[in-house]
Amino acid sequence: MKILHIAIVAMLFFVGHADAQVRSRHAKVHDADTVPVIVRSYVDSLQVGRMRVDSLFAMRRDSLSAPDGRYYRLFVPLTFYHGIVGNAFKLDGNIPELDRSLLDVYLHRPDLVVSTQSQLDRVGPIIEPSATPVKPETDIVDLVSPKVDDDDVVSPVQIYVEKPNFWKFSGDYSLQLFQNYVSDNWYKGGESNYSMIAAVTLQANYNNKQRFQWNNKLEMRLGLQNSRGDTLHTVRASEDLIRYTSKLGLQASKHWYYTFQLIASTQFMRGLRSNDPRMYSRFLSPLYVNPSLGMDYKVNWFKGRMTGSIHLAPVAYNLTYVRDKELATRFGIDEGRHAKNDFGSEVTVDLVWQMSKDVRWKTRLYGYTTYHRMQMEWENTFTFVVNKYISSNLFLYPRFDDGVKRDDKYGFFQFKEYVSLGFSYGI
Repeated sequence: MKILHIAIVAMLFFVGHADAQVRSRHAKVHDADTVPVIVRSYVDSLQVGRMRVDSLFAMRRDSLSAPDGRYYRLFVPLTFYHGIVGNAFKLDGNIPELDRSLLDVYLHRPDLVVSTQSQLDRVGPIIEPSATPVKPETDIVDLVSPKVDDDDVVSPVQIYVEKPNFWKFSGDYSLQLFQNYVSDNWYKGGESNYSMIAAVTLQANYNNKQRFQWNNKLEMRLGLQNSRGDTLHTVRASEDLIRYTSKLGLQASKHWYYTFQLIASTQFMRGLRSNDPRMYSRFLSPLYVNPSLGMDYKVNWFKGRMTGSIHLAPVAYNLTYVRDKELATRFGIDEGRHAKNDFGSEVTVDLVWQMSKDVRWKTRLYGYTTYHRMQMEWENTFTFVVNKYISSNLFLYPRFDDGVKRDDKYGFFQFKEYVSLGFSYGI
């Protein structure tokens, strides 16, 4: 038992001695300064920098009433200013804090200076900031904010919606006058005559810009002639036409349209010949009606100088009607009847070519065939413009029709031609 007591006392003494040695070792570690010199210098520089920033902030706060615009020098590439060095050598020793900061950089970090005041002077003068604060006359918020008029809010708003007009109207008018005098004793003979030709073309076209078109054209021509050699008639018709053409089209592609076409034509006056009492034609004798179903090709060639359409109809119907039965046989109708009709194919080419500023060619080619008989017409009008109101026309009109009585001299061919000069006007 005595030995156990001795062992416990020895153990406590050993533990206490070890604890004292540990405490003594820790105390010696804290007493020694092992912080590197470079770290301590860095920490000191941070403290000095903080003090200077705080002083600059305090000075900036105290001078809000008169702000110093030179603080921009701390945030732009460093420049060596002559005035800062001059202030450092003054006897009063009053150096502004901003100049003191820049002077410190000049002395300790001259490698950071990238330019001098002399270089800036060569570029241009230094613009000193204005001591007086500048305030805009009008706040930008007031400029962009919407203005509300009380009258507009109270009064009702009237909205006008204009309905699109898909119709286009145009027309051409011309009047040509002629006079020819030949004396009774003229050595080559001949006779005096007076003549005139009036022509009107009216068009009304509808296009809704959504594949549907409806084109309408009315052509009227009337020529009157008076000659001394005709003792039976005071006035005869030299040109006589009333023709209406209508097309309903549904667009199939860029230039092609599925088209239904209707052509109806007759004349104004009686058809007479010089010193011949017989009547050869009159109003509604004959009357031609030609409906057809096919396709139209819209022509726009030579950069828009040639325009028109080409109509190809594999299915066409032709009706020929005469009001006077005595004229039936002249137009291929059985004697004693008023009309005849048949089916066939049809082609119509209707073009206008502005060949030059003063020359225009207008042509119409019409062909119809039942594969037993054929009718073809080719009208050509060359217009030569003299000025805005005066023009000259050359009209050439060959025709072939083997459905009428054959002529002993010309067969089934017919031809008409005239040259005119007179008034013309277009809208």
